Amino acid sequence: MSKRPYNFYAGPAILPLDVMKKIQKEFLDFDGTGLSIVETSHRSKGFDTVMKQARERTKKIMNISDDYHVVFLQGGASLQFSMVAMNFMNGKKADYIHTGEWAKKAIKEGKTVGDVNIAASSEDKKFSCVPDTYNFSSDAQYVHLTSNETINGIQFQAFPDTGNVPLVADMSSDIMSRKINVNQFKMIYAGAQKNIGTSGVTLVVIHKDMVTRENAKLPTMLKYSTHIEKESLYNTPSVIGIYIVNLVLGWIVDNGGMEAIEKTNNEKAAVLYDYLDSTEFYYGLAEKQSRSKMNIVFRIKNNDLEDQFVEQAKANGFIGIKGHRSLGGLRASIYNAFPLEGVKDFISFMKDFEKKNG
Repeated sequence: MSKRPYNFYAGPAILPLDVMKKIQKEFLDFDGTGLSIVETSHRSKGFDTVMKQARERTKKIMNISDDYHVVFLQGGASLQFSMVAMNFMNGKKADYIHTGEWAKKAIKEGKTVGDVNIAASSEDKKFSCVPDTYNFSSDAQYVHLTSNETINGIQFQAFPDTGNVPLVADMSSDIMSRKINVNQFKMIYAGAQKNIGTSGVTLVVIHKDMVTRENAKLPTMLKYSTHIEKESLYNTPSVIGIYIVNLVLGWIVDNGGMEAIEKTNNEKAAVLYDYLDSTEFYYGLAEKQSRSKMNIVFRIKNNDLEDQFVEQAKANGFIGIKGHRSLGGLRASIYNAFPLEGVKDFISFMKDFEKKNG
């Protein structure tokens, strides 16, 4: 291809081009061993360095204290929906904040283990915003939230104060996209395939106090302490996946860390939302105070034009624009590696489409 298309897919998502070039360069010879990274042992000295570096880079980027463990697991956020509940509900109650499809999946798994209290929900507003009032339980084992919903394009701009009840967050779609206070959470988990790598790796940041609460009767593989004690090597991990995560984390560090990444993400989102607000041809679905800076979900006032828009966008080098099948419409996912130039080029296309069809 003479020019790479702009990748708007919600996940697996865009990776930094520099990272992919390095993967290509090292694919057949990792660390001077003469072996491909995909056939390198997870017990090798070279991969041990990768694992340690990925852990340390995560701590540096997110400003994580030594009170937390950083582990790399498998199974995505979907397995974490179950593991969190199995480890920490212990047949009792947990509070969940319902903000859309991914929160719903977590709630479903929680109900298989204990009593789920929906402490807040924006379902009555068709998940166009995050809730602003909460009904937390004093006896909850934890409060669970989804920081960013990719389907409806809503995001917590600030997190609720849960007092002495541990706050657990699924940050799969906005991990490392902005500065957060990790100390506000007892646990954060995230599938890597949006902002920090490829599918097959799940990042878990968990406070040491939280580990003491786990259900000791669970099978070995389902306990967090197992993976902490074995430093993410209890079973064979996704070697290439963690290798790629480490490269992406290095790219974040080399590009100014979290402060610089957040600044660029804010600018990208602002440019696109400003255009949507300036026209009557398109309109956004999320309420302004809850707009996601990762997933901009919008529609064309004449919905019949949307299939044509997707087709012409693809022909012009913009792929992955079609909205989620459960919601329809259009969606531009602009994760960390998506360039500001691509957002501006997309707006030019949108303007041209509006001119021809408005």
